[in-house]
Amino acid sequence: MAVKTIEQKLEQLYKLQTIDSRLDQLRAVRGELPMEVSDLEDELIGLRTRLENFSTELETFDAQIFANREQIKTSTEAIRKYKAQLNDVKNNREFDALNKEIEIQDLTILAAEKKIGDVERTLVLKRDLINEVQSRLDEREQDLENKKSELGEITAETEKEEAQITEEREKAKETIDEKIIKAYDRIRLNFRNGIAVAPILRAACGGCFAKVPPQLQSDIRQAKKIVICEACGRIQIDARMAGINEHVEEAEEKPKRRAVRKK
Repeated sequence: MAVKTIEQKLEQLYKLQTIDSRLDQLRAVRGELPMEVSDLEDELIGLRTRLENFSTELETFDAQIFANREQIKTSTEAIRKYKAQLNDVKNNREFDALNKEIEIQDLTILAAEKKIGDVERTLVLKRDLINEVQSRLDEREQDLENKKSELGEITAETEKEEAQITEEREKAKETIDEKIIKAYDRIRLNFRNGIAVAPILRAACGGCFAKVPPQLQSDIRQAKKIVICEACGRIQIDARMAGINEHVEEAEEKPKRRAVRKK
């Protein structure tokens, strides 16, 4: 297999860039829908998790109410026994001891009743919150269904074309070194427009418009090495490699500039 020149590598890379740009434009038709669908799915996971946590809390509250009611039953039974024993006391010490036990059980009952009241009030608030979250969940599930339907319709319209371009992209990737592909993909992720390979236009980077030093312009024209923009990090190529004839553009611009000076 013949060794590829830098120029050939750059040409293949720019071809991949043009394919990716077509793919990006096609996917741009979907707008923010994919992100909105993803955000809704994440929100639904959070809402369902909250409801699960609320359900666990309700079980805990119910268990607390049950335990305190059982305590009331136990203390009530103890009071009944202590009062019955008061009829058989033989001295004041036994009488005082039994009354003390009755008092303790009365306080235990009061404490248990207070706990039950507190938990029941918390339950009311918690159930109101559960209803709010459930309503929010139902609403967002409907939103997600609508967004998915809308996205599905758009995707169906572009699916065939996208599959063709994707196949074209895979074939183009096969002609490029894996190391270069990784670098290219990494650079693409840095920019919203996905442009990783930019031509030099009027002595400036076609991606960020930063001026390119004359020596670097010469290196780019000769295509003897891969040059990275010092300002934005994009791979730079000669305008002619991108099918742009700068000399024609300059020739068209000069009469306009002279006309301005004449005025």
